[in-house]
Amino acid sequence: MTRSVVVFGFDGVQPLDITGPVDVFTTASVALHGQGYPDEGYTVTLVSEGGQPVSSGLGLEFVAHPLPDAGAPIDTLVLPGGMGVFDARRRAETADWLRGAAEGARRVITICTGAFFAAECGLLDGVRATTHWSAAQFLADEYPAITVDADPIFIRSSDRVWTAAGVTAGIDLALALVEDDHGTEIAQIVARHLVLHLRRPGGQSQFAPPIWMPRAKRRPIRDVQEAIEHDPGAPHRIADLATRAAMSPRHFTRVFTDEVGESPGAYVERIRTDTARRHLEESDDTTSAVAARSGFGSAETMRRVFVRRLGIPPDQYRRTSRTASADNRAGVAP
Repeated sequence: MTRSVVVFGFDGVQPLDITGPVDVFTTASVALHGQGYPDEGYTVTLVSEGGQPVSSGLGLEFVAHPLPDAGAPIDTLVLPGGMGVFDARRRAETADWLRGAAEGARRVITICTGAFFAAECGLLDGVRATTHWSAAQFLADEYPAITVDADPIFIRSSDRVWTAAGVTAGIDLALALVEDDHGTEIAQIVARHLVLHLRRPGGQSQFAPPIWMPRAKRRPIRDVQEAIEHDPGAPHRIADLATRAAMSPRHFTRVFTDEVGESPGAYVERIRTDTARRHLEESDDTTSAVAARSGFGSAETMRRVFVRRLGIPPDQYRRTSRTASADNRAGVAP
């Protein structure tokens, strides 16, 4: 069975939100044919209102087909993101077509700010959804019926709707859907061909702190951030951090939260999680040793934090990262 993938295009789209998933689905078709399944795979169509060319605004323009009839059978409807979303979602004709197309689709996936299309159509009401971290608060403010989670790479928001974070997360989600449709072997072939990890778990954080963590404007708070990042395993009690910043603990907590966007305790936990993640990827140390070095104190504490923040326990994270690295080193072409 060939599955139809329809990608909705609009002016101001993020190019990789289109090309990333398209590459995954079309490579899966090639892999399936190479494995002796000539009738399996995906047909991918980029559509736009009136079949007009889709301009990214970044120097790339895409040829598109006219919108299919609303309610026509679609296997996977892809709603990419980009700055053009914020105007396009308000057009009544666009919203009407999207609602009809979603009704006829087996599943709907949103990438980056494409979540705003699904939100405008009511597809995310009452469910948990993600989007690019920079747009998460705006999505929550605009559509309070949605439980917005800015951290995961992608989420299965409902039986039919998946939401992914920014840009490359659409590739992760598309690969996960190929794995659901055709199994791990085909997904591995696709990942190797595209030089991808197989695969970043959907619950894994969008961020790799401290790279993606905002830097405070005030020098004393930046000094505290740098101290935490330099030695995540240190105690980092609020009183000690406040002393370093020459503030009272209460005032320090308020200023730190305002400047950084999360409390000092949450920031320490985030940095420790990233430190532990790197140790798990790069060393053979026991989880107890990693937990102690990263500042968690015990393997059980680290396990609870990993499950809450990344969606998987440390031992599973290590297995997944090691398998992905081995698969990519193998470099076997389909």
